[in-house]
Amino acid sequence: MKLVTFERAGGEGWGALVADQTIVDLTGKLQDTSGKPIRSILSLLDDERELERVGEIVEKAEQVYALSDVRLRAPILWPRKLLCLAGNYSEHIREGGGEVPEKASMTPRVFMKPPTTTIIGYGDPIVVPRNGRWIDWECELAVVIGKRARFVQAAEASTYIAGYTVMNDVSERELHVPEQRTSRPGDNWFDWLNGKWLDTFAPMGPSLTLKDEIPDPHRLRITLRVNGVTKQDSDTGRMIFSIPELVEWCSSLVTLEPGDVISTGTPSGVGKALGEFLKSGDTVESEVEGIGVLRNPVVAES
Repeated sequence: MKLVTFERAGGEGWGALVADQTIVDLTGKLQDTSGKPIRSILSLLDDERELERVGEIVEKAEQVYALSDVRLRAPILWPRKLLCLAGNYSEHIREGGGEVPEKASMTPRVFMKPPTTTIIGYGDPIVVPRNGRWIDWECELAVVIGKRARFVQAAEASTYIAGYTVMNDVSERELHVPEQRTSRPGDNWFDWLNGKWLDTFAPMGPSLTLKDEIPDPHRLRITLRVNGVTKQDSDTGRMIFSIPELVEWCSSLVTLEPGDVISTGTPSGVGKALGEFLKSGDTVESEVEGIGVLRNPVVAES
């Protein structure tokens, strides 16, 4: 089942996407443990019991909208944590000029993005900021956590996953900094990290595809197109660290909560390696097999 968050004249809601063209409105049709109506996917994930009842409620729901009559939002507004992986595909490391050591001698590299200002949904614009120089794309499979997790073993990780979505880890590769800045150790690292934080730099969607529809998340084609031209084309089986390994690692660093997102890294084909960057007027399509296409225009900050 695919769950979506949407907006229409009557307000914001959430529901099930049927046949990729119809939304069954589930807003307020379930109740949390305190008896209050569940009005968001995040609230649904907070109550594992009600998540298990969604299929039953879909069959009884009467309010249905055509996908064309609503505006899709990011499926989860707003996750408590947005964790991202750097360098989780060997091909991407190599295209940037790096070397890939033996996996046994590595640990995952995890960073965070501020959820409330970076996450946007289907159709929302990626904004090139006034201080933007080289805005790049990174199509990624993102994991959505379904229940509280701390020091989870990889073998048990799947029971903590609610489903999957698509994320574009938009990045500023050449962050503008004052010329008079005194160089210090770590500057390059922080410039790289801060270039991940800019507003609208985490498009996400179009749906939260529950894990029962994705039997093996490591066998999915992952592609990205700019203005219809394919830039990235790979598969999720090429990750260095698998999804269970990432859940194990992340849960050893921080308690994972329902709705938290772990974006699993990008394959090769990013703009920097191609000598290209996003500019106003472009359209980016990020796609992961079995989940859908996330489409976003690019505009300049006014």
